[in-house]
Amino acid sequence: MDKASKTTKKTAPDTAEQFGAIARFVKYSPYKLRPIADVVRGKDVNYALQWLTTYKTQRVGPIKKVLESAVANAKDLQNIEPAGLVVKDIRVDQGPIRKYFKPGAQGRAKPQRKRMCHISVTLQTKNDK
Repeated sequence: MDKASKTTKKTAPDTAEQFGAIARFVKYSPYKLRPIADVVRGKDVNYALQWLTTYKTQRVGPIKKVLESAVANAKDLQNIEPAGLVVKDIRVDQGPIRKYFKPGAQGRAKPQRKRMCHISVTLQTKNDK
């Protein structure tokens, strides 16, 4: 292949600022938190916080706490209000698994697995045109 046949894609630089927060070793299974994270991803921060506040399950607590931490980071670093932010990315990754045994029938030991997860949130400023 010669150099003339190669084409390079040039994109405009992204002027939006990004802010983030991470919570590690959260004591919920990632399989139970991912559907909640899917609802919040891509939404306005005010809408996401309001939805998490009104959703009546205990599992929204860690996600709401990390989202509020990311908003506080944006406020502290660049003095940006939550109304100007969007949830660009929210990830719930597998953490370590605590394995232990509980007694089972006829003297057997039944293995148990308690899963943990890591939650990471990335916020981006709105690009209103």
